[in-house]
Amino acid sequence: MAASSDDNDELPSLDLFQDPAGFYPPEKPPSFTTYLMKNGRHINLRLVGHSPLWGHLLWNAGQVVAQYLEENTQQLVQGKNILELGAGAGLPSLVASLLGAKQVVVTDYPDNELIVNLRHNIDLNLAAQDMPNIVAEGFLWGSSADALTAHLEKGSSTFDVLILADILFNHSEHNKLLDTVTGCLKRTSDSVALVFFTPYRPWLLERDLNFFKMARSSGLLVDKIMEQTMDKVMFENDPGDETLRRTVFGYTVKWDL
Repeated sequence: MAASSDDNDELPSLDLFQDPAGFYPPEKPPSFTTYLMKNGRHINLRLVGHSPLWGHLLWNAGQVVAQYLEENTQQLVQGKNILELGAGAGLPSLVASLLGAKQVVVTDYPDNELIVNLRHNIDLNLAAQDMPNIVAEGFLWGSSADALTAHLEKGSSTFDVLILADILFNHSEHNKLLDTVTGCLKRTSDSVALVFFTPYRPWLLERDLNFFKMARSSGLLVDKIMEQTMDKVMFENDPGDETLRRTVFGYTVKWDL
């Protein structure tokens, strides 16, 4: 028997698929930070509010490799095609773009929020340029790089410089990461992958370093070029040797030609 209109008026309004108010924690808002270049220019960075891919942090290695690019601009930046992997907020790529790179392709995992944020940082810092020399793309390590090399001038299919900053902790992805390095690094003696990292889990340092063993086994030359101990540790309450957890190690990976 159909219910009367009076009966319907007394029934509660139910939506079995609607979560109650406050069921999910509120999204964290983005945060903001500034990097001061040696020439006095400020780079303003927006960091996503939270990311399971760790894109919400400005990692120490990203800052140190940015400084390294500033100190070696003529050799590593000017007139170069540069690719950054796992870029987060994209600091090293922004520095390279401002210092005269020919073309910079800055990438991270193809998560919409991460890529939109990278493009926001590009627009925020490079809007005054008539022809920006930097683009952001989503990219899965080990996959085809055709969409990345499409941004290079005709006849170019590889990059002069690769930037890998604080991404070696992804141990299960080392094979794919190395595939991308060997597939994207131009086969010349001057081409180089800059691999900078901090062992945030010191007890897994050997697994971090295994990437370089794999690189050597693939016929690449690996050299340690620097280490820099930061003033503060990023994660104060984490276990393990604190000095290691605030030290950035820098390596170069090149072709053995």
